Amino acid sequence: MPTQRFEPSSIKNKIKREEVSRKSKKAKGQLKLQRRLELAKLEADDPKAKKKRLAENVPRTLDNTREFDPSILTADPSASTSATPAQDPSSSAPPSQQPSAESAADISSDPFASYFTSTSDPSLPQKVLITTSPKATRVTYEFCDELVGVFPGAEFYKRPKGRGFEMGNIASWAAGRGYTNLIVVNENTKKPNAITMVHLPSGPTAYFKLTSIELTKKIFNHARATAHNPELVLNNFVTRLGHTVGRMFQTFFPPLPEFQGRQVVTLHNQRDFLFFRRHRYAFRSTEKVALQEIGPRFTLKLRSLKKGLPAVKNFGEAPKPLEFDTFEDADEDLKIGEDHDSEPQAPEEAVEEAQPTSKGPPPKADEYEWQWKPELETTRRTFFL
Repeated sequence: MPTQRFEPSSIKNKIKREEVSRKSKKAKGQLKLQRRLELAKLEADDPKAKKKRLAENVPRTLDNTREFDPSILTADPSASTSATPAQDPSSSAPPSQQPSAESAADISSDPFASYFTSTSDPSLPQKVLITTSPKATRVTYEFCDELVGVFPGAEFYKRPKGRGFEMGNIASWAAGRGYTNLIVVNENTKKPNAITMVHLPSGPTAYFKLTSIELTKKIFNHARATAHNPELVLNNFVTRLGHTVGRMFQTFFPPLPEFQGRQVVTLHNQRDFLFFRRHRYAFRSTEKVALQEIGPRFTLKLRSLKKGLPAVKNFGEAPKPLEFDTFEDADEDLKIGEDHDSEPQAPEEAVEEAQPTSKGPPPKADEYEWQWKPELETTRRTFFL
């Protein structure tokens, strides 16, 4: 008859049962510690054994078990942990980290292409307008003051009250005055809870949920920021949507950072949460670098991406009358297509006509490129950036 395994729970006396259980737990801990010490001694004599163990014992996480969707992918999934994936297609990154030819063509013609192909001074900062939602409180103003120090060339304007100061109108006003980006900090229950970023003059507009805010004064042993243009590091932006978001953040900073300032801004994407950090680094030796956080720190999560500027909805307007299609325009297009003697339109003129103008009234309806919905996350391993 096989012997039964002894369990402390079979002891009727509570005090004796707790004592036996405590001794058993302590013995297991001592045995585990002994194995770890023996392994550490073995690896100290043979460094290759430690490298082999670390290579084999890779923990399973949501990141390395991510389910990639071929329809939204721009880069090789094996390059998802690269340091700077959201960079210009003309960069000298390895081929495995470069987007496909189709994705590179989309990137070269996106709304941010003018920033990467500009011939102006790369050290000049971008003009960024920062404002708040109506009836903001002191906490939001303090956070906006921190953002002014993060983005070079940023300016803060207090949000006026009354009608006519909707976000779309403010974006049109800023685009006509040479601003390249607009940031609107929203608050709820007297706390900042969302950020809307608009690329001017023609969009797109990204809406982020804002959480885990820590201002500079709350960070222990924080460093002092300087006026130097910081470096920008983007991690794990590998999909088409991720490339769009990464390139939008690139337009907030000058293309050429000032390395003597030793300031770096990091946007780390992990499970579609964008962790914002700002540090100053110091070289202790040829192999070691020390980091001191400057602040602020916060977390963003993309909720929607819209084409163009934010819409201004006039709810008091009368509805438009019904219009019926007479198909006359289609007949004219067919006749023009059959006329081979007509001169073809120059490619440059076609591009100029296709680009939206920076001046004019804002749109009256939003057109979404991507919008988060609960049904999109079929599993915990589904990510979009």
